[in-house]
Amino acid sequence: MKAAVITENGLETQDVAQPEPGAGEVLVRVKAAGLNRADLMALQGARGFAAGGVGGREFSGEIAALGEGVTGLSVGDRVMCTGNGAYAEYAVTVPARAWKVPGNNMSLEQAATLPVSLQTMHNAIVTAGRMEKGDAVLIQGASSGVGILGMQIAKHMGARLVIGTSTHEGRRAKLTEYGADMALDSSSPDWADKVLEATDGEGVDLIVDQVSGGVMNDNLKATRILGRIVNVGRLGGFKGELDFDLHALRRIDYIGVTFRTRSEEEVAVIIDAMKADLWDAVEAGEVSIPIDKAFPLEQAGEAHQYMKDNQHFGKILLTA
Repeated sequence: MKAAVITENGLETQDVAQPEPGAGEVLVRVKAAGLNRADLMALQGARGFAAGGVGGREFSGEIAALGEGVTGLSVGDRVMCTGNGAYAEYAVTVPARAWKVPGNNMSLEQAATLPVSLQTMHNAIVTAGRMEKGDAVLIQGASSGVGILGMQIAKHMGARLVIGTSTHEGRRAKLTEYGADMALDSSSPDWADKVLEATDGEGVDLIVDQVSGGVMNDNLKATRILGRIVNVGRLGGFKGELDFDLHALRRIDYIGVTFRTRSEEEVAVIIDAMKADLWDAVEAGEVSIPIDKAFPLEQAGEAHQYMKDNQHFGKILLTA
């Protein structure tokens, strides 16, 4: 089969052996795969990512075969999945990570945009971030696919105020179409002051930070006393200065999350919690991520460069 393989020269489309589902696994004929920032980190050799192998961790398609002991799924089912080796014509995952695409109204391309964002942002906002109905929530880096869905999740869970940030004027203007009550430029020196103005001087209850780096201290300033900051990404840099005194004065919980060090059992619990809160909204089409551009599998390298150039709004796909 064709697959985009991580090499020392970047992603290269190669002929590789088609995977076979083991006991408790399913084989999916891939229709589309979603690109995520973590895929760029894998190419760059970031800690926690194994070198080599087929890229990608989010895909949709039809089940082609079932491993021994799999129940609740059938050959031919349309599914959206998380799992490794997504940039290929076939991929294997476990049933907990393979969710039936609701109804016939959602295309497989649209389905490929959702899995990573659903489990990542529900975990960040609801579980780690402990969001409660009536909270004010800020999403840093809100024009990414994960950020766009995060704003909708916060609204769905009852946030009274949702603020999204983007440094790109055109993308920032679209945030209010996807749940933001207010859109800010996090590269502006007064963005944290605007958050304070919008919250009667208190700051937001929760920040989900996909940027970090240079925004860290302004995040502290923009978060209320006893608020929470959940770090899910580092688009703006892996390191930065931290005002320890401001952190202490505001008594903020700073929480780091990643799926790289989670077991399959932990991921299954995260997925169950997400489905309990959000699956009705998914089935009703109440949450969605726009597709910015789709590339054929053979252009996986170009697709990654397009993501790296950071000019997209929403999701980039590879189609098999």
